[in-house]
Amino acid sequence: MKFGGTSMAGTERIRRVANIVRKQAAGGHEVAVVVSAMAGETDRLVNFCREANPLYDPAEYDVVVASGEQVTSGLLALTLQALGCKARSWLGWQLPIHTIEAHAKARIEDIDSEALLASMAAGEIAVIPGFQGLGHDNRVTTLGRGGSDTSAVAVAAAIGADRCDIYTDVDGVYTTDPRIVAKARKLKAVTYEEMLELASVGAKVLQTRSVGLAMKEGVRVQVLSSFIGDDAVPADEIPGTMIVSESEMEEILERGEMERQHVTGIAHDKNEAKVILTRVPDRPGAVAHIFEPLAAASINVDMIIQNVGRDKGETDVTFTVPMADLARAQALLEDRREEIGFNRIITDSKIAKISVVGVGMKSHAGVAATMFKALAERGINIQAISTSEIKVSVMIDEDETELAVRVLHTAYGLDASDEAA
Repeated sequence: MKFGGTSMAGTERIRRVANIVRKQAAGGHEVAVVVSAMAGETDRLVNFCREANPLYDPAEYDVVVASGEQVTSGLLALTLQALGCKARSWLGWQLPIHTIEAHAKARIEDIDSEALLASMAAGEIAVIPGFQGLGHDNRVTTLGRGGSDTSAVAVAAAIGADRCDIYTDVDGVYTTDPRIVAKARKLKAVTYEEMLELASVGAKVLQTRSVGLAMKEGVRVQVLSSFIGDDAVPADEIPGTMIVSESEMEEILERGEMERQHVTGIAHDKNEAKVILTRVPDRPGAVAHIFEPLAAASINVDMIIQNVGRDKGETDVTFTVPMADLARAQALLEDRREEIGFNRIITDSKIAKISVVGVGMKSHAGVAATMFKALAERGINIQAISTSEIKVSVMIDEDETELAVRVLHTAYGLDASDEAA
């Protein structure tokens, strides 16, 4: 079980979490719980580091920011003990959770689970701080923001858990954002591939890295809400959304527990910016000169379009970068203007990416055509297109985001019926 920052924000919410955990343990399950820091706590600790030393040492930064989860893991263990449960906390270095690579963005290498499993088998609830581990130099490391989801999936894989329940402030994965489309439906199940695509194009339910790890390790993940009444039935009886393999999804569809849809969900992301380089030389290697410096600076480029060449052996190149990286990308490209040979840079931060995702696209034609037709009928102009095997994304004007999401949700027949809405 994993609980995020909003679920752990204060003693009252921690008591509610403890009751949810106690019910699972009372149902005969061996339980390990991974917790995040209280909402806002990591930001507070990061600011302390910046105030102490703007050029802070990443290793000492990890020592400070890892303390947020240490506090919540201890408090949850204490609260469970007050409810009559056997519980103890296990810090990242006590298991240990071995990590590799840099401080502040470490990756989990392996988890020593022998002592943890013995403790759980003896009926003890294990409470583990997310987001932290132990480096090769025996120093505390952190996994980067949102790392608690990854911690939870890694622990579930290490102990061979039947399921990894990720409790959050939503009660599952929906066909789209319910705040935009009132008739959005909660999905019973989503494949790993679909969840990876949805997470990468704007759906904020799960962190992308955690889904990738779940897919690699075959961990069945369930997303559900921790904001339920104390008298609510356990998660086994009112499930959220299961994230499963394609073979398990086929079984769910064959049992008739879900309708077969070509499109599973629609995501939107307003955190992208468009960059156009005009009159780039139309010759081999020209595009590499643009993207190599961006890659070296760890700036992630998404949609890329190379326009039809001009008469003078020139072309325009359009691409998107995260909004937060726009100024840095612009400065890097300006520094290399002569090397790349472009005429000018045009940027636009008032854009949005709308994505249609569904594993059914692999075997069904016409999904993209439906998208383009539906947007055209409402006068929404498409500025760029990118595709994968199970996703079609378009770039549009930011002001038309909500309209586009609603139009596409209806076009693919995803709206809930009035009875179900």
